[in-house]
Amino acid sequence: MKKIFSVKVITLFPDSFPGTLGLGVIGKAFKNKLWKLQTIDIRSFGKGNHNKVDDTTAGGGPGMILKADVLSGAIDKSLKNIKDKKKMPIIYLSPRGKPLTQSKVKKLSKNDGIILLCGRYEGVDQRALDKYKIEEVSLGDFILAGGEIAAQATLEAIIRLIPGVLGDSESLNNESFSSDLLEYPQYTRPRMWKNIEIPQVLNSGNHKKIDAWRKDMSKKLTKKNRPDLWEKHKKKQDIK
Repeated sequence: MKKIFSVKVITLFPDSFPGTLGLGVIGKAFKNKLWKLQTIDIRSFGKGNHNKVDDTTAGGGPGMILKADVLSGAIDKSLKNIKDKKKMPIIYLSPRGKPLTQSKVKKLSKNDGIILLCGRYEGVDQRALDKYKIEEVSLGDFILAGGEIAAQATLEAIIRLIPGVLGDSESLNNESFSSDLLEYPQYTRPRMWKNIEIPQVLNSGNHKKIDAWRKDMSKKLTKKNRPDLWEKHKKKQDIK
């Protein structure tokens, strides 16, 4: 029996999910049971009469921190009935984490599933991260109010790689970052639009020339927009 990719999201806002993940091909894959979703409400593990989930920063400082004793209850619930925890990694969406790359996304998509911890306020108690050996991952050098949007973006990147979700494996191979190069420009009909014509080579029918043009454009775009990726590509290809 084929395994269903299991997604568990630990969050203060469970109603945020599936959100955009319920739309398009990702939503269709959800309906077709290629992946499943469980949200775990941090608030349900809060302390006291008001289900308190956060407290002031130890040592002083602005903002509030999600409590370790609260998070542990939510994390333990997410780990319940998981036989092989190595195939169900826990990731905390954090601006101080390692950048999420396409290579990392591919590795994550090969697991049985994933558990995502969505932070809020000024972050979470470090002890919870250390206790459960939670990996920190960042979507970029910017700050969000919480991890829910970052979690949805991460999940979409992963789920679309699950076999059967997109259906066209060739399109995955030609995408940006597949070879440390950005994807070439794409066009469709009409051939002429506002006096701007589709590059003639794409209408030539000469697939060898089309492939060469696309590779050349990918290189030019990468050099211009992502010199860091271009340097990485050059090292792999031994390009002078």
